[in-house]
Amino acid sequence: MGEPIRVLIVDDDALVRAALAMLLAGAEDIAVVGEAKDGSEVMDAVAAAEPNIVLMDIRMPTVDGLAATELLRAQDDPPEVIVLTTFEADDYVLRALRAGASGFLLKDTPPSDLVRAVRVIAAGDPMLSPAVTRRLIGHLSDTAADDRQRNAREQLNSLSQREREVAIAIGFGKSNAEIGRELYMSVATVKAHVSRVLEKLALNNRVQIALLAHDAGEV
Repeated sequence: MGEPIRVLIVDDDALVRAALAMLLAGAEDIAVVGEAKDGSEVMDAVAAAEPNIVLMDIRMPTVDGLAATELLRAQDDPPEVIVLTTFEADDYVLRALRAGASGFLLKDTPPSDLVRAVRVIAAGDPMLSPAVTRRLIGHLSDTAADDRQRNAREQLNSLSQREREVAIAIGFGKSNAEIGRELYMSVATVKAHVSRVLEKLALNNRVQIALLAHDAGEV
């Protein structure tokens, strides 16, 4: 077995941190390497622990998970972020995803699903289903929706036809292997297209591509 997936837990509730650490401790391929009790501690904790994944509480008293996610994902080679929330349709969740989080979990997520989510995100695969993405976007009351749709369409139109097809497929929650089968490409070619889409649109993960496809009305 290779190196374990290194996880940092950020939550202002000590009991929640302890419960998450205990649940993850049962997985041989996951190691909890650190904790933080507020978003203000995240940068130092990440520098010290060098995690692959940060489990980030959204609502914290001093610096919330949204601000911490934005700051963290703006760094060079940052860890992936999974945000934690008590509400499935939380405005903060969508904002955190737009800021670069790779997915979200409810705090009452079953242990097996928590472990699976960490593994999925660590492998670079999508975690958000199109249905969940639509619900999140639909929940957010945004008077700038028309502008966002127009901007998203302009960004998609700046891509080549193949890159655009890959971006829309990501919006439907398809994996690289599924995209390859659908578009008759190798997985390596799909990965190359994904990398070019991320670079051209200045995005940092697949979730942001999926949100863009949804904003454009393509999904």
